[in-house]
Amino acid sequence: MSTPPQRPSFPARIDLGQSARPVSRPAPRVVVQPAAAAPAGSMARDPVPARARMVRLLAAEGISDARVLRAMGTVDRHRFVDSALVPQAYEDTALPIGLGQTISKPSVVARMTELLMQGGLRGPDGKLGRVLDIGTGCGYQAVVLAQLASEVYSIERLRDLHEKARSNLRPLRIANVHLILGDGMAGFARGAPYAGIIAAAGGEAVPEAWIEQLAVGGRIVAPVATGAGQQALVVIDKSRQGVQRAVLEAVNFVPLKSGVA
Repeated sequence: MSTPPQRPSFPARIDLGQSARPVSRPAPRVVVQPAAAAPAGSMARDPVPARARMVRLLAAEGISDARVLRAMGTVDRHRFVDSALVPQAYEDTALPIGLGQTISKPSVVARMTELLMQGGLRGPDGKLGRVLDIGTGCGYQAVVLAQLASEVYSIERLRDLHEKARSNLRPLRIANVHLILGDGMAGFARGAPYAGIIAAAGGEAVPEAWIEQLAVGGRIVAPVATGAGQQALVVIDKSRQGVQRAVLEAVNFVPLKSGVA
C-alpha cells in the first residue's frame, strides 16, 4: 500500500551490475470492459469513461502490456475506496483505506504488475502461475492479479484490513483469490512455490523466505529501502544459477512489518 507523494518515472533504471531481463514494449491494444451497473447516486460520474481515461493515461506513461492494461480497465477501483472518495477513484493517486494504509496509485499497481508479467512464470495461455501478494490492503491489487494469474494468495497482517478485503471481494465471487491473515514477512509456505511474488510494503531487504518460496524461473517485485528514508523498486529473478537483482525507480510505500495486529 503506497503513500501518495511520488509519481514513478517509468523509464528510469539503475542497474547494480546484475540486470533483469530486457523489456520490450509493443504498442498495446487497449480494450476496456464495461462495468456492472452501479447503484443510482453511488458514483459522482460514470465509472466506465473514468476507467477508460485512467487506462489511456497509464498507456501514455509507459505501461505497454495489453494484458495489464486490460486488467486495469476491467477492475472497478471505486469498489475498493470509501464512498466519499469514489469521485477520485480513477485518478492517479493513492487514497486512504484506514489504519494509516492506502490503496496504491493505479500507475504503481500497473507498473509493478507489468514487471511481474515480464519475468514471472507463465503457462501456455500466457497467464502467470500461482502468485503471492504481500499486503492485501483493501484487495484491489489481488483482484487485478486475479485477471492475470491462475491463483493469487494474498496475505495481510492487519486483521481489520483483512476483513475489509474479504468484504470487498465477497460480492465479486472471484474463485482464484485466497485471502490470508498472517505475517507477510514470512510469506506463505503452504502455497509455494510461486511463479511471482509482489509486495506493497518495503523493508530493509527482501526477506529470505520470499526468495525460498519463489519458483525457479519466477520473479519478485518489491520496494526496498535504499537509505535516508528512500525506497526503490527491486526486481529479483531466480534461476538455477542463483538470483539476479536489479534496482529500478524510486517509490514510496508503507514500511514492511512483521507479526499480526
